[in-house]
Formats: sequence, structure tokens, C-alpha cells
Amino acid sequence: MMRPRTLARWSLIGLAALAAPSRTRGGEEEGALQLRRLAETYRTAEQWRARAEAVRRGILRGARLDPLPPRTPLNPIIHSRREHDGYSVENVAFESLPGFFVTGNLYRPLGRSGPYAAILNPHGHFRNPTGRFRPDMQARCATFARMGAIAFAYDMVGWGDSTQTTHEDPNVLTLQLWNSIRAVDFLLSLPEVDAERIGVTGASGGGTQTFLLAAVDERVRASAPVVMVSAHFFGGCQCESGRPIHQDPETNNAEIAALAAPRPQLIVSVGGDWTHNVPGVEFPYIWNVYRLLGAEKNVENFHLPNEQHDYGFSKREPVYRFFARHLGLDLSAVEVSPDRTPPERLVIEPPERLAVFDEAHPRPAGAVEGAEAIARALFAHLESARPLD
Repeated sequence: MMRPRTLARWSLIGLAALAAPSRTRGGEEEGALQLRRLAETYRTAEQWRARAEAVRRGILRGARLDPLPPRTPLNPIIHSRREHDGYSVENVAFESLPGFFVTGNLYRPLGRSGPYAAILNPHGHFRNPTGRFRPDMQARCATFARMGAIAFAYDMVGWGDSTQTTHEDPNVLTLQLWNSIRAVDFLLSLPEVDAERIGVTGASGGGTQTFLLAAVDERVRASAPVVMVSAHFFGGCQCESGRPIHQDPETNNAEIAALAAPRPQLIVSVGGDWTHNVPGVEFPYIWNVYRLLGAEKNVENFHLPNEQHDYGFSKREPVYRFFARHLGLDLSAVEVSPDRTPPERLVIEPPERLAVFDEAHPRPAGAVEGAEAIARALFAHLESARPLD
């Protein structure tokens, strides 16, 4: 069993790596230099907390979510329950704002008593098949449920059942971050969910959603961003960098990931994408923040130097172990066979079985359609939260 690397293995690196940016190139060097500058802006836990609050406000302000808009009724739709080996699956939608639906699937444990931990599972820009319908998405959600957690897989805007606008919508970052916050609301609306055990994990663009949500919503108690934390790369999509969330104050995704401190966090990185520098550049910065808060045992980096950009079993396994430790889950559901065969016992369902909206379950009347109509509804909703002059 290859176990997640512990902090002790990285503590000798510390911030010294940030003083040697010449080991990176181009934008990578700029990212390392930026982290070095940022590290000089605070020396104590109190100074970091002030910095963290400024960055957190900058994210929400850049996303046009400051102040946060009202939490309107979710009006959940849950149907088509199926039972499999140790878990069930249901098709789910709820309104993150009036007339705009978050769509996904809810995986629940069978044969276990609650209250249950709950884990959000945003997906990335992986295709063939797409988004939450992918076998690896179904595998991790079903396995979390078999381990004793309720898991929710939900669509990016413009993917899966979320077709009220496209993924090219200029407000996609705002919509997705608000959807994630409301997804926490949805999970907490389930009476069997333990509010003290909320987690989130996703890869690539889902990794961005993971650390953004953990940064702005402290109800998330444990997070695991996979193949995405980087000081020099913000993602190639408007849903990751289409709003000025890195500018006021100046920051980057490595520092945003550090905003989860002191809550437990596992950062999974690989040698085959923009996370290849994490062990020597990004992780030492994040580890130092946790150290300032006396929580260095709560952050880990699991690095796979010979692997590529995905959320395969080699990445899911350390994430399962991480959440088992920090959310009190049963790891026996994922014991590994001697030949390293993934032990996830699950049924891969076709997209049409996972669909929320179909002929039998049409999207409700009154749903807002199209980018312009959604923008009007969104910004009217946001303005309703702003104080009158």
C-alpha cells in the first residue's frame, strides 16, 4: 500500500524551496517568485489570518458574491432511487437561485445508521464520457457511500443536465461557486447529515471548485483538490479564471488552497501536468501556513511523479484514506487486492439512467433559460443582498 506522504517528509524542505525559483521555468518561475513575495507579507498566525480574510473577501468580491446573496428555498427534486451493493443512487435537482437548477446524483449508504458524513464531488472538464457521468465519478461517489458517507455529484454549468445556459456563459464562475455553496446547504438540509463532517473533492476544474469552496465556506471540514493546485496556472476556462478573483489582493491558487487551514486538506499532484512542482514549490508554502496555525499535521501532499492528469484509482485511493481518517469513514470498503485491482464494487450506470430531467421528469415550469435571462435573474438576486445607501 502506497500511503499519503506525511508532513514530516516535507518539513525539511520548508520555505527554502521558494528561495530557489531558478529550478522552474517561465510562468512556473513567476509563480514561485510570487509565492516568495506573498510569504513575506506575514510572519505570525494573526498576520496570516488577516491576510486570509483579505484574500477570501477578494475571491467573493471578484466573483460578485460579496455580500453573499440570500439563501432562497432549494425546492429539491429527488427521484428514481436505485439500490446497489451497499449504496443507493437518486437523481437530484435543486434551485441555487430562483429558477436556476443545480443537477446531480445523490449516493447514500445502505445498511448503515446515521448521522452520516457528506462529501461534495464537483467534476472537471474531462470528456468521453462527460462530467458526472464518467465511470471514475460514479466509482468514487459509490465508494464514499459504501464507506458510510452521503456523496453528491453535481454538474458544472452547461454540462449534463445543467443546460439552462452554456459553459461559455460569462457568469459561469459566479454561478458555479454559488452552486457549490448551495450544494452545502442542500446536504445540510438532509436530516441524516452530520454538519461537522462535510467534505469536498474534485479533479482538474473540479479541483478548482474544491479549493474555492473550501476557501470561502468554513462549513467544509475537509478537502482534497486533485491535480489542480498550482501557483502559475489558474485553469484554462472562464469557470476558473473568468472573474478577477486573483487580483485584489494579488494571489494565486496555491495561496487560495492555503485558506482551508487549519482544516484537514490533501493535495494530490502528478508529474505529468502543471502540478509537477507541488512538492517543492506550492506545498511548502501551504505547509508553512498550517505550521503557523499549529496544524501542520492536517495537510498532506500525495505526489505521483510518473502519472498524468486524471482522477484514476491511484488518486482516489489516498483520498479515500484521507476522508476515512478525517470524516470517520469505514475504509474496509476499499481494501486493495494483492494485484492492485481496484476493489470498488459498484454499478456503472448509463447517462440516461443518471439524468435528472427527461420526458418523465421535465425541468419545472418557470426555469430561467438562456445566458441573458439568467444574468438578469442572477444580478437581481445579488443586488437584493446589498445594503441600501
